[in-house]
Amino acid sequence: MATEPISRKDFIRNSSILLASTCILSTAAAEEKVTENYAGKTLRLKNVRLETGFVYDQGEVIQTKTELFTIEIEEGKIKQVLPNDIHAKAIDAKGLLMLPAFKDMHIHLDKTFYGLPWQAHLKKNKTVKDMIAYEQQVIPELLKTSTVRSEKLIGLLQSYGTSYARSHVNIEPTSGLNSLKHLEAALVNKQSSFQAQLVAFPQHGIFYTKTEGLMKEAARMGVDFIGGLDPTSIDGSIEKPMDFVVQLALDQGKGIDIHLHEPGDSGLKTIEYLIDKVNENPVLKGKTYLSHAFALRYLDINKTDEIAERLGAAKIGIASTIPLSGNPMPLPALYKHGVEVIAGNDCIVDHWSTFGTGSILQKANVAAQIYGYRTEYDLSRILKLATGNIIPLDDKGNRQWPKAGDLANVVLMDASCSAEAVSRVSPVSSLIHNGNVVFG
Repeated sequence: MATEPISRKDFIRNSSILLASTCILSTAAAEEKVTENYAGKTLRLKNVRLETGFVYDQGEVIQTKTELFTIEIEEGKIKQVLPNDIHAKAIDAKGLLMLPAFKDMHIHLDKTFYGLPWQAHLKKNKTVKDMIAYEQQVIPELLKTSTVRSEKLIGLLQSYGTSYARSHVNIEPTSGLNSLKHLEAALVNKQSSFQAQLVAFPQHGIFYTKTEGLMKEAARMGVDFIGGLDPTSIDGSIEKPMDFVVQLALDQGKGIDIHLHEPGDSGLKTIEYLIDKVNENPVLKGKTYLSHAFALRYLDINKTDEIAERLGAAKIGIASTIPLSGNPMPLPALYKHGVEVIAGNDCIVDHWSTFGTGSILQKANVAAQIYGYRTEYDLSRILKLATGNIIPLDDKGNRQWPKAGDLANVVLMDASCSAEAVSRVSPVSSLIHNGNVVFG
């Protein structure tokens, strides 16, 4: 894949144009667009545009071929992909492009100002420990309306075509288990149109605020992953907090997803320590992730390649927000060694950051700009950042999605192909989750 980066100046200019043209919905607009699901068990769509292959010129992919199809959905899954029948009694997709529904794989649905009056980040909150102290002040008030605001935030994500998320949930002495309970209530209310994995996240440190007991309780309440946070800078060592997380995950049969913002030596040593722990406990392979992993951004080429190879061998994934500041994340090296890379908005209008838009497709667009993915082929590949690594065509241009038996989690978009959808951050016209029409 092309890896020529654009200049910082060009990137900032292009991002400004993108953000100006991207529809960032207000609370009211998002709620209006995300309509009530219906419980029909069978759904038929006609005039659905699907990608069918690549057009080549002298060995280069210069275009994506598409055709119109009729899609039958039953019991929440794709039943059949049929030749188009314009006379069928079916919902008319009007030639819109069908793509896999989007997945936000790193977000905090329990913590948001969305639905409240605007408030920017406070200058006094400079470090993670500053933010911990601030959260201890504001969380009790936020908890009073956290369920309804989580639902509003989910509605925003849905309006951008996202029907699945991995959400980190605060587990700390200030909120106890209430952040988890309130978010679970919101997810029950949205269960026909949205799904989430939950990470028990010790935002205030495991030992820094004595959260061990709460983490053990949360692990028994149905979360999917055990989280962690910057072990050296928050809890004072790598071994003790990491050993706690690994053992709790093993005891409860959970995955692991660690927030690791620490750069430099402590960040690198934490990555290497986790690799060793996963190799010692192979049951954790494919179930372990590092969120952010900023230390990877500052390694030399040889060390980057070495760590990427070790991460790939241990089947440890990386969850990234595709950061703009500082050195870029080494996504090409991670992909080269088979590391699973997933993306998320992280913060959306909260006390940590106000910049998240709710569009995970925009993250794929940002990655394309940073890494120079500007060809038809490269743009079609980087769509996987928005879809949780599901893309319609394989690398040789063979259609691999959708097929009978796939979950009916799809978006219909005003775009001619995946490459255009990524490049233009094309608007989402319809979202279907498990066969339920969410809007459109």
